[in-house]
Amino acid sequence: MLNFGRVIFSTCLNIDGIVLPTVKSAGDLGVLVAHDLSHSLHISSIVARAHKRTAAIYRAFHSRNIDLLLRTYLTYVRPLIEHDSVIWSPYTVKDIELIGSVQRRFTKRLPGLNILPYAERLKRLDLLSLELRRLHADLIFCCKIVFSLTDLQVSEFF
Repeated sequence: MLNFGRVIFSTCLNIDGIVLPTVKSAGDLGVLVAHDLSHSLHISSIVARAHKRTAAIYRAFHSRNIDLLLRTYLTYVRPLIEHDSVIWSPYTVKDIELIGSVQRRFTKRLPGLNILPYAERLKRLDLLSLELRRLHADLIFCCKIVFSLTDLQVSEFF
């Protein structure tokens, strides 16, 4: 059982005589939601997994071909950190920087790019920042709502 908000209900729920435990967070469709409705726990989780994947990429490939490494990053890491971002999109500076650290660290490890500032690395690799990609995804979803391309009603949002 997951209590939302500051008030903790002491109601014991059970199924077939088994008491349901009270938890601080729960996952639903791949997104962790905390009792305070923040997504910081989810963001920390996916960032940790993304850093592990990037480290695995560098261990797996002896070649330091930038195109190969970038393609593996775009295939195996970026979908992890962008999955359902419309739902959990970060709003705190701490969370935004934490997510951005994945791409920042990956591009810094690419040969010949470690001395360049992050913005220059993005230009050379023809990449957008993760924050800008989330903004694009939010705008696309907003357009889908406005033009009734989803089951959501415009009047519920605007």
